[in-house]
Amino acid sequence: MIASVRGQVISVELDHAVVEVGGVGLAVHAVPATLATLRRGEQARLATSLVVREDSLTLYGFADAAARELFVLLQTVSGVGPRLALAMLAVLDPETLRTALAGGDLAVLTRVPGIGRKGAERLILELRDKVGALVAGAGEVATGGNGAIRTQVTDALVGLGFAARQAEQAVDAVLAEADCADRTSAPAHTSDVLRSALTRLGRNR
Repeated sequence: MIASVRGQVISVELDHAVVEVGGVGLAVHAVPATLATLRRGEQARLATSLVVREDSLTLYGFADAAARELFVLLQTVSGVGPRLALAMLAVLDPETLRTALAGGDLAVLTRVPGIGRKGAERLILELRDKVGALVAGAGEVATGGNGAIRTQVTDALVGLGFAARQAEQAVDAVLAEADCADRTSAPAHTSDVLRSALTRLGRNR
């Protein structure tokens, strides 16, 4: 198993980064929140999990070992492969996901595309006891309200290669839509805003 990689970041794309290790460029698939922390030309270290298939070797990268272990744990559930496990970590940050599994929160789990009610129930049944000890608190929401979220997501998009003004406009549009949908709601999750902004930027290209 390749437990981690460290090297210079050659490129950062929407779903993966290329990290040069020992003269070899490794494609490392990761969630947008992790990719947003990487900068071209800079050194990076990622916890990784190598998924071996008959016709492929795919490397997945994570900000820390805890996220990697959650990724591996998710795949112990029947019907959950690496793509779905990564999608879950893209939609829900690790702490929110652990909390939802430990607390049996079907509404949160079914926010993930590809996870229906039955799938969520199976995840809870099989993983509740395994993740319960890892939960450090309730679902993580970015602190500081939407102002802090705007800054965090804009910086992340710029790190992914989008122009600052383009990133700001996309984030403002997403936050405005969320505010109009429900003015009494709690501050949005950073991961949700980042995902929606990436979708909007993709449509505008």
